[in-house]
Amino acid sequence: MIPDSLKFKKLVMGCGNMLFADDGFGYEVISLLENMELPEDVGVIDAGTGAPYYLMSIMDKDCPVEKIIVVDIIDFKLEPGTLKKLGIKNLTKIDKYNFDAHDMPLSDYLLKAKEAGIEVVIIGCQAKRVTMPDIEVGLTDEVKNSLENAVEMVLEELKE
Repeated sequence: MIPDSLKFKKLVMGCGNMLFADDGFGYEVISLLENMELPEDVGVIDAGTGAPYYLMSIMDKDCPVEKIIVVDIIDFKLEPGTLKKLGIKNLTKIDKYNFDAHDMPLSDYLLKAKEAGIEVVIIGCQAKRVTMPDIEVGLTDEVKNSLENAVEMVLEELKE
């Protein structure tokens, strides 16, 4: 049975953990989107560190998802707060997606989604500081200042 949170054609998933400074970027973008009027066919999920579990459900043949927009931090050695739209071919360059804390690489599930005909887009933000395992709640100023532009990038992707 498909969870109600996945019964949309377009799905925006915020990834990361708000307890580790800039790793909370995905959560913050989702929080902003949840307070906006979005089309009926768009769902938003704060996936936290559980994105692989949501993606497993999306693989169900009855799931209507046609496009996934993942919002997360990246480390491409850019200026902190820099936003970058990434496609599926960039997944191998994102260390976090190849080995996660639960030994369930997110990249595998995103690649399978793509193979199943689901469009996959990643809106990444260059982190300045990720404090794991030390707890630090709150984004750095550079990442916080990119939130509105990140929301705009997501809204543009939803139009396509």
